[in-house]
Amino acid sequence: MPVSGTVTKLLGHTDSYYAASANEAPFYGALEGEVEADVCIIGAGYTGLSSALHLAERGFKVVVLEAERIGWGASGRNGGHVGVGQRKGQEDLEKMLGLDTAKTLWGMGLEAVHLVEELIRKHNIECDLKRGVMHLAAKPSHDAWLREEVEVLNERYGYDQMRYADKTEVRSLVGSDRFHGGQIDDGSLHLHPLNYALGLAAAAARAGVEFYEYSRVTSYRGGSPCVVNTAKGQVRARNVVLACNGYLGNLEPRMAGRIMPINNFVLATEPLPEELARELIANDYALQDTLFVINYWKLSGDNRLVFGGGENYTSRFPQDIRAFVRKYMLQVYPQLADTRIDYGWGGTLAITLNRMPSIGRLEPNVYYSQGYSGHGVPTATFAGKILSEVVAGTEERFDILSRIPTRNFPGGTLLRWPGLVAGMLYYSLMDKLGR
Repeated sequence: MPVSGTVTKLLGHTDSYYAASANEAPFYGALEGEVEADVCIIGAGYTGLSSALHLAERGFKVVVLEAERIGWGASGRNGGHVGVGQRKGQEDLEKMLGLDTAKTLWGMGLEAVHLVEELIRKHNIECDLKRGVMHLAAKPSHDAWLREEVEVLNERYGYDQMRYADKTEVRSLVGSDRFHGGQIDDGSLHLHPLNYALGLAAAAARAGVEFYEYSRVTSYRGGSPCVVNTAKGQVRARNVVLACNGYLGNLEPRMAGRIMPINNFVLATEPLPEELARELIANDYALQDTLFVINYWKLSGDNRLVFGGGENYTSRFPQDIRAFVRKYMLQVYPQLADTRIDYGWGGTLAITLNRMPSIGRLEPNVYYSQGYSGHGVPTATFAGKILSEVVAGTEERFDILSRIPTRNFPGGTLLRWPGLVAGMLYYSLMDKLGR
């Protein structure tokens, strides 16, 4: 397999294409001593960064504590897709919550995408922003489902930016014979996820947010004030926002059982010639298929194919991530067999049982949002805005989201893993059998 050596440009980050192509970012020192704030946010991914920015713009004094570097986790490693809607389909939401609530959530999903684009424009964030996502039927039975979903969104939700494409049209846009039809969505976006995160952080810092990196929270307690402890420091704050997602660990057992951390993996090829890049993705949209363990891919700003495929459910990553993901890429694009793979990396995200975000309040002044289930770029950004609203005293939209049922995994944190693995392996087998 052709590979090349790489060097991480943004120190302290995983050796990914995103880190190697990251915009310049300052280093924020670790917390030492005691500081006070209106709000202490734990975690500097999209949830924490969006919360911090929106709260600072409302006049709150905000401190953000990050265990590693800003954007170090899934927010700096993901596929960069910014899709409309929720992770759960609208018809499923109608059955689960009723049509009115499903429509409210659809509107929030649209607002989430608009919010990402608005923040990028407002704060001049350079993050290779591009328009368009295609959802591709990996099995013949999925083709009818995608076609029906377009009709539902067009007719029942008034969404006119998505249309169905048959197999012939998909083949003209995607250099692969693997797919049976698809959706073309002009309302969705894709971007460089780490540069987006760094841009949010820069905007928040300009608004007065205090960031501390390498400041892992060892414990915290609610109360008046809340007290958040790190190895060398302490924050005393009126409010706490837990924005840890898949990296929550043992910090807060009351919410840990509602999510399951899983690992997903991505590669980036060498820069591709323009003709080959257009052969793979003629319209430069981001693509994803309908497999349970999905493949997702797009072209970077410098014409690399950034391809995500495969996942695991342990605490360890594959020894050779490039080879692990490459086999999935070649199933879609066998013509890339001789293409060099420059980067391979993994990241940890959090899923919920029903694939809807888990948002809520643990105490009167302790809030959280987590479990975006692979839909994190828009949903976490929007969740940050909602958390800023509830901290400021506006609870209506927070209440809508917090009422969405998110049950604990059976067995809690102790037994959730074997049950999830059994289920995931079953669906992975169905993917392989084409069912």
